[in-house]
Amino acid sequence: MTRKRRQYDPQYKFRVALEAAKGTKTISQLASETGIHPNQISSWKRQLLDGGGELFSRKNGHREKVQAAHEAELYEQIGRLRMEVEWLKKKVAPFP
Repeated sequence: MTRKRRQYDPQYKFRVALEAAKGTKTISQLASETGIHPNQISSWKRQLLDGGGELFSRKNGHREKVQAAHEAELYEQIGRLRMEVEWLKKKVAPFP
């Protein structure tokens, strides 16, 4: 019988990673207290420290995603209109 993988909510991961980043307890101590493998705690700590700067710029990231989606839609529309213009030029060319 296989064991189902445990899934942790983001807030719990953040608390454990923050405790590891503070350094008040060693990763081994945290691992024994929480029952999580030390490599997993180290991974969460690394993600917290690497992505920490993006936590405060989330609104800008959302705005950039919305703008990129809008630009992609506009470029798609430009492509369709260009194809229509080319098609019309070909159809109108035989008439003087």
